[in-house]
Amino acid sequence: MSHIHNTAQISPKAEVGEDVIIESFVVVEAGCVIGDGCRLRHGAIVTGNTVMGRDNDIGYGAVIGADPQDTAFEPKTASRVVIGDRNCLREHVTIHRGTAEGSETRLGNDCFLMVGAHLAHNCLVGDHVTLVNAVLLAGHVTVEDRAFVGGAVVVHQNTRLGSLCMVRGQTRLGRDVPPFFMATGTNQVTGLNRVGLKRAGYGPEQRQQIQAAYTTLYDEGLNVGQAVARLKADFPDGPVAQLAAFV
Repeated sequence: MSHIHNTAQISPKAEVGEDVIIESFVVVEAGCVIGDGCRLRHGAIVTGNTVMGRDNDIGYGAVIGADPQDTAFEPKTASRVVIGDRNCLREHVTIHRGTAEGSETRLGNDCFLMVGAHLAHNCLVGDHVTLVNAVLLAGHVTVEDRAFVGGAVVVHQNTRLGSLCMVRGQTRLGRDVPPFFMATGTNQVTGLNRVGLKRAGYGPEQRQQIQAAYTTLYDEGLNVGQAVARLKADFPDGPVAQLAAFV
């Protein structure tokens, strides 16, 4: 049975699942779907045809599905936000809907978005991603599974952050960060995300292969095409093959 506070404003054209908790002064507008077991905390707003899976915790004052900050956007555009399951969005997180007709901003499963994190229009965020306080993702940014993005990081539009990468707080990025690596300065990759790799179950041999790939990409004076060809020849499968495909 769902529990909806009497000050919440829930459109009769919204869909609310079972065992949902909606606290005071929450707004859920027409066309939105709230999955089973979700909790919407005081003052949260869900709009823009947002579709939300189950067991999500939406924090105080979060705004999900608002119009994109794009001067070319037409308010009548049919776009939306799609959120998976078991995500935790803390206070004042903002996620904007897609900017083009029929487009989406997507957040996967089991993600943790800390206070004030922002996903702009058409971002694609995978599973088990952590965005620390005040991370700003511009439009069309892709963040792959298990990436960790430190506080106050700013990511330029159309940039990709690869699986299991780690970005140090206050870093500015306008270039892609390949999987498994660390970014610790403006457009600067400086080594492996060793702790993240260990926690994800990558053994010593796999980590050694990724270290060898890092050396090939960054330390041997090869251009990108030459480095990728070397990686494909030396490591036709496994995590380095994933890295080569990304690059």
